[in-house]
Amino acid sequence: MSKERPTIADVAQRAGVSKGSVSFALNGRPGLAQATVDRILAAADELGWRPSNRARSLSVSKAFALGLVITRDPAVLSSDPFFPAFIAGVESVLGPRGQALVLQVVTPGESEADGYRRLASDGRVDGVFLSDLRHEDPRIDLLTELGLPAVTLNRPDGGSPFPAVVLDDRPGTIAVVEHLVGLGHRRIAHVAGPPTFVHATARTAAFVRALADAGLEPAAIEVSDFTAAGGIAATQRLLARPDRPTAIVYANDRMAIAGLGAAQQAGLTVPDDISMAGFDDSELAEFVHPGLTTVRADPYAFGEAAAQALNQLIDGPGEVADTELPPARLVVRRSTARLEEK
Repeated sequence: MSKERPTIADVAQRAGVSKGSVSFALNGRPGLAQATVDRILAAADELGWRPSNRARSLSVSKAFALGLVITRDPAVLSSDPFFPAFIAGVESVLGPRGQALVLQVVTPGESEADGYRRLASDGRVDGVFLSDLRHEDPRIDLLTELGLPAVTLNRPDGGSPFPAVVLDDRPGTIAVVEHLVGLGHRRIAHVAGPPTFVHATARTAAFVRALADAGLEPAAIEVSDFTAAGGIAATQRLLARPDRPTAIVYANDRMAIAGLGAAQQAGLTVPDDISMAGFDDSELAEFVHPGLTTVRADPYAFGEAAAQALNQLIDGPGEVADTELPPARLVVRRSTARLEEK
């Protein structure tokens, strides 16, 4: 006969506390000394006891889940340079708390708003992460109307009642431009992301400002869509120009790696004929040939910080301050080199 599953009463007896104290410790409620909380959690681990999320949600009116709505083609989500690592960071916080992440992938053209409404009406989540911020983002008013706690990934350009977790892209973008200017490049182009996104326009503005500080203007700015196909098409347009740029800065690594392949397909050698740089420092950036100069963000740390902030907001009471992460930084590899006059 198998041993019966341990109960909350067993944990309370092992820790020498009441069942109510076990519940308080589990749900992060104030009122217990940290030593008591540690003793309760240790007792639960020793007994191999894990609470039922259904029972927990009934007792405290919580879903014990956080939501993330992503607008992406599901077929390309796995190769996205940001979200897999971001989700891993979120899970590193949710797992020990017995929480789940509810992910909704919305195909482009479908209504994101309906995704948030479903999460709210079904009571499936206690709060959500708001990613891919748009200019004058209508989702902020929607989430306020739905009463869903939220954390924004970076600051919106309008008003927001929600705390933000901020990773400043600008220093990394400026560092890329300064690096290329220092290598002698004067015709530097940019392959930008969609101008509807706050982070895409921020990177473009930083690119233009850094060139202006060096007394230069962009050789060209091609607007793309963060996809590999978009990166190839934008690169081909730049390479077809009579005043072909000597260097290209891409708004993400996926476009940069695709662009590197397009340049080689056109018979150019990187970096001898043209230098290229990306943004993200995704896993493949180090292993393509040549290794990609890029800007390192840390989406895993982004996910950790966002999950911590959202849980703090949900647990309350009190305001939750914005979280400032270390800014993105330049990583130099072999895809950029000194411009040799020919």
